[in-house]
Parts: sequence; structure tokens; C-alpha cells
Amino acid sequence: MELTPAELTVLGLVIERPQHGYDLQQVIEQRGIRQWTDIGFSSIYYLLTKLEQRGLLHVPEAPAAGKSRRVFHATTQGRKVAARNALAFVAEARPVPHPLLVGVANLSLLSAQQYAQALRTRLAQIEARIAAVEAVREVRLAQAPFAAREVFSYSLSLLKAERQWLATRVQVSGDKQS
Repeated sequence: MELTPAELTVLGLVIERPQHGYDLQQVIEQRGIRQWTDIGFSSIYYLLTKLEQRGLLHVPEAPAAGKSRRVFHATTQGRKVAARNALAFVAEARPVPHPLLVGVANLSLLSAQQYAQALRTRLAQIEARIAAVEAVREVRLAQAPFAAREVFSYSLSLLKAERQWLATRVQVSGDKQS
């Protein structure tokens, strides 16, 4: 059974500790998970319900209160499926769609000046994101689980690699060929 990145993220958080939707929202915010996956606030309950229907989560004692009070637990099958999918996500190099590549593939639509300005703008944004990630890492991640620290480490490495590429491209003034 294959999981989406959002499904695996939610399932993995429930495996860490049984929780209800509001708890998940807090962990997602605290760890900055929305920086690297597309889990909207409104989709948390949808994902929990979907995982429960697939037999990967269960609610041992469903209270009479609304859905927000249901504490989800991972099933044995949920743990196995999550581990198998996590291993595949780590081990397999999969293509990742990236809007930057779509823009670069369409450089013929831009002037050299537009391209150079767009690169400078992006470089400034990447610099700001690096600073933000480093600040969060210092403050929030000291006590975070190893997995959260690894996500931040990898994310920071990707941002720094993009910064390096952008810095070299910004120096190539008006060159759309190389």
C-alpha cells in the first residue's frame, strides 16, 4: 500500500504518539512541517479519516464528543505500511516537480533583465529562508526528535545548494545560454 507524503507524515506523527487532530496541528506548526509537505489545517482530519478507513489508524474508545476529541492510534498494519513507505522515500531517488525548473525551461519568454532580476529576487528570498530555518533550528530543535532534526538539516542543505547556484547565476549577467 503506497502512501502520499502527507499521509505518511500524519501517520508517522501518530506512530510517535497517539493524538487527535488539534495535537497534530500543533506538532506540524512547531516543527515547520508545512515548509516541506502540503498538509493544510483543514486536511488533517481528512487524512486521519482516510488512514482510519484504510485500517492504518484506529480510535480505541471513540467518545461521544465531536471528531476533534478522537485520539488516533496506529494499527500494527499502519506501523508496517509506514515503515515500508518511509524506507522507500529515503532510499529511492524520485523526481520532484519544481516550479523553478518550469520557469527556467521557459526562459525564451523572458528578457535577460527579467531573468537576472528574478534570480536576484529569488536569491534574497532563499537567504531569508535560510536565516529563518537556522533561527528555528537553534530555538526549537534542541529537544526535537532525531527525525525532525534530520528534516531541518536536509532542508537547510538544499537551501544552501540553491543559494550557491543562484549566486553563480546572478553573476552571469544577462547570460541565458550557459
